[in-house]
Amino acid sequence: MAHVVQPLDQPSNYKDSQSRVERAKQNDLLSKSTTLYIGNLSFYTTEEQIYELFTKCASPEDGGGIKRIIMGLDRNTRTPCGFCFVEYYTHAEALASMKYVSGTKLDERIIRCDLDLGYKEGRQFGRGKSGGQVRDEHRQDYDPGRGGWGAQAQKLEAERRREVEERYADAQEGPGAVAGGGGDWKETETAVSRKRGRSPDDEGDNARMGHHRSRDDMEVERM
Repeated sequence: MAHVVQPLDQPSNYKDSQSRVERAKQNDLLSKSTTLYIGNLSFYTTEEQIYELFTKCASPEDGGGIKRIIMGLDRNTRTPCGFCFVEYYTHAEALASMKYVSGTKLDERIIRCDLDLGYKEGRQFGRGKSGGQVRDEHRQDYDPGRGGWGAQAQKLEAERRREVEERYADAQEGPGAVAGGGGDWKETETAVSRKRGRSPDDEGDNARMGHHRSRDDMEVERM
C-alpha cells in the first residue's frame, strides 16, 4: 500500500526561479534542508502566529526547534506580502512540518509548505513589479487577505479614476462650462427682481391717480 498513498513529506515542484543550481543538485540539497518556504499567507498574519503553529513540529528535547523566521516583505513598503521562511535546526523537523502543517489553515487560509534550498539575504523581498509577489501582480480576483484586487487591477482602476477626474475638470473649465458658485447669480437675480422696470401699465395708473387728485383739489376750492 505504500505506493498507493503519496507521502506528505515529499517536496513539491516548487523551485526558486532565480536559483542557478541544477535540478539534481537541488534535490540533494533539499534532502538535507532545514528551511521551509511558506506560501499563501495572509498579509495580516504575524510572526508570532507563524511561530506558534510551526513550533508544534519542533523537537527541542532532541536539540531542535525553530532557529528563525524570515517574513516576506513588499520591496517598496516593507510590509508583509504573503510568504515567509521558517528555519529549523534539523531536517526531520522540516519534514514533520511538511507532513502535518502544509495544507492546513492559518488565518482562514490554506498555507503551503515546501523544502527550500536555504535563505539568502534579499530573498525576503517580493519580486513583482509593484514590490509584492509575482502571483499578486496579475490576480483578477478580490482577496481581502492579500490586499484586495491584484496590483495590475488596482493600477487600471486608479488610471480610470484619474481620467474621469480630468474629464470632469476639463468640463468645468472649457467653453460653455457652468460657472461655479451659484450664490452670486441668485443674489443678482433677487436684486433685479426687487428693482423692476416701469411698464406702460404703470404710466396709465399714475395718470389716473393724478386725474383723481385734480378733481379732489377742485372740490376743496369750491368749499
